[in-house]
Amino acid sequence: METYTNILIVWAGIAIIAFVTLLFKSAPYGRHSMSSWGPSISSRLGWILMESPAVYLMLIFMILFKDSLGLVEFTFTLIWMVHYVNRSFIWPIRAKLEGKKITLIVVTLASIFNLINVYIQGSWIFIYGSYDKEWLWSPFFIVGALVFLMGLFINIKSDNILIKLREDHGDGYHIPKGFLFNKISNPNYFGEIMEWLGWFIMTMSPAGLVFFVWTLANLIPRAKSNHEWCLENIKGYPVDRKRIVPYIY
Repeated sequence: METYTNILIVWAGIAIIAFVTLLFKSAPYGRHSMSSWGPSISSRLGWILMESPAVYLMLIFMILFKDSLGLVEFTFTLIWMVHYVNRSFIWPIRAKLEGKKITLIVVTLASIFNLINVYIQGSWIFIYGSYDKEWLWSPFFIVGALVFLMGLFINIKSDNILIKLREDHGDGYHIPKGFLFNKISNPNYFGEIMEWLGWFIMTMSPAGLVFFVWTLANLIPRAKSNHEWCLENIKGYPVDRKRIVPYIY
């Protein structure tokens, strides 16, 4: 447990460093991709390769520690899979990624992140955490699950709007409208932040807290970069939209 705690502290510290760095230097993928970051592969393949470890590694965790698999642990794993099966397979297949590239360095770093994150979350769920079945009726789990599901809905609905935008208007970048896009530039990121806030609340764990910190560290700077890029590169982009949190930022 001492080693695990030290890993959490170091990992949280790296998240803070990443947050500060990404405020000044955009991560090189999507609209911010740069060939100078080395070889690239298909974005569709890259997304599947870098996100799917969160699926199969958690399944391996569940199999290895099946003796610790109770109703609560199974529920946590199922909730985890709902997000990552969508992010690893469903979204990359549905998204309009034809002709787009992602650098191998981004794929590698994201894969390493998922490897460490699954170790942290899986270790808490199956080894260090302790829940009885009554936890599923606790205020923490109920509120956390509701926040997670609301975030999942926002995330997927926002993705659907972006996918349809490309279908209706062709390649390139266009102004998304409707739903939370009327308030913020990145409602898909806002939804994902809500998901992992919900995860932290429903698990009430240091592992969940560290993941939530990492989510903020990654997505807030990304939202800032995307918002500024849209203002500079898309004619008529609404200047009154916030970056990622309605009415606030």
